[in-house]
Amino acid sequence: MGKEILTYDDLLQIVELIKSAESFSEFHLKIGDIELDLRKSDSGAAPPPAANASTAPPAADVTAPAKLEPAPAGHVASTPARAAVEVPAGAVTIKSPMVGTFYRSPEPGAKPFVEVGQRVSADTTVCIIEVMKLMNSIAAGCEGTVTHVLANDAEAVDVGQLLIIIDPKA
Repeated sequence: MGKEILTYDDLLQIVELIKSAESFSEFHLKIGDIELDLRKSDSGAAPPPAANASTAPPAADVTAPAKLEPAPAGHVASTPARAAVEVPAGAVTIKSPMVGTFYRSPEPGAKPFVEVGQRVSADTTVCIIEVMKLMNSIAAGCEGTVTHVLANDAEAVDVGQLLIIIDPKA
């Protein structure tokens, strides 16, 4: 297989795509020795409408590190689409490591990766975040029981958005 080359036209297409996409405020691409960082100055734009549930995610799959953080005692978390949720002391929160589309299952109509009350191990896939047709599997990162799933299937999510809460003691 030959070495892929990023052309000037490719760069222009990427820039135009990011400029026209409402869900991106930052973009980083590295191919070989070439690195591209793009940031929009207007990051207050509303997120795009949720993707059509009948659209099957493509086959590409990349494991991305989730942002795992132990929650401080009495911490109250909120997400844009949901009311505030009190995070139990010692619970682990899984936050989106990137801007993209949240999927609870590997394909439309399939059983979700995890349900509330389900016991998970550190390597259990809990969701997928799609970015530019690339599927990024998000692992639980800890052992415990899922207490909350805070994002809706096919919902646009931002970097750092709270997705799932796991109680490692349960």
